[in-house]
Amino acid sequence: MRAKITVQGVVQGVGYRFFVVKKAREYQIVGYVCNLPDGNVEVVAEAEKGLLMDFVEELRIGPVSATVTAVDVEWIDRPREFEDFEIQF
Repeated sequence: MRAKITVQGVVQGVGYRFFVVKKAREYQIVGYVCNLPDGNVEVVAEAEKGLLMDFVEELRIGPVSATVTAVDVEWIDRPREFEDFEIQF
């Protein structure tokens, strides 16, 4: 299962992407995280749906330096594409 997640709030320049990578590796999730031009962060994550749901809850909290105001999730049923989790620039 794949989740395309958009995180809104104060999430750029506060270590949010590094937090996402750490949590993704803890949950053994593959995919990527990147900053968007509008100030949001995009996360594309692949794993079993239960793990992804727990991961999304971590993203709602974020690191102490971030302020998350909204998390939008689009669920996509497609074959696994990624091998690791990384920051895309």
